[in-house]
Amino acid sequence: MDFMKLLKSLEELLYEVVSWLIFYPLTIRRSLVNPLYMMRYADEELADKPQDQYDDMLSPPLFLLLTLLLAQSISHAIPSLYDDSTLPPILSSTANLLIARGVIFSVLPLVMAVTLVRRKKIRLTRETLRPPFYSQCYVAALFVLVAGIGLDLMLIPHQAGLTTGAILFAAAVTWYGQAEVRWFKRDLHITTAASIGLFVTRFLVALIVILVVALALGLTLKSWK
Repeated sequence: MDFMKLLKSLEELLYEVVSWLIFYPLTIRRSLVNPLYMMRYADEELADKPQDQYDDMLSPPLFLLLTLLLAQSISHAIPSLYDDSTLPPILSSTANLLIARGVIFSVLPLVMAVTLVRRKKIRLTRETLRPPFYSQCYVAALFVLVAGIGLDLMLIPHQAGLTTGAILFAAAVTWYGQAEVRWFKRDLHITTAASIGLFVTRFLVALIVILVVALALGLTLKSWK
């Protein structure tokens, strides 16, 4: 009986993983083409029963993690001035590095989600934070992917990818910025100028927090073996 349960679990796991081959590209395309729709979709799906949520897309946190894994793989394939040997030994594991990156880059959707909740004057709880955080995961994932590739290209020795990398990074910031400005404008019912100002300030705050978290993790994990 236990063996049959194990087989059933493996069957479900296999189907889930294989289905990503279809739903991951589909989620990328829809997030890229219509980010506001995907952000609204993330909100609405949370109102469904757990078994019915995100049945035609990847869930936002899973999408973010898989995208970070993809970005990590691409980064390893690009020659870089940065030496991976400087990383703490514990981060030599792909899984550990993915978890660390997940914590670091989740700061971006977290800051934007907290901003929305606070601006709406809603009590900040785990439940009130979840919908905007899930919404933000879709756009943050694509931003991190493209901006990360841009930064990796800029770090190729002899400045071989500097121009292409700078263009990709600028495109990522522009796309992410317009999505966030429209999101703030729609959900907070504020002007475009106010939305731009809110995005710029929160984006800078998020970058500072990301840097602090990355440094703190690096210092903490450096002594681990």
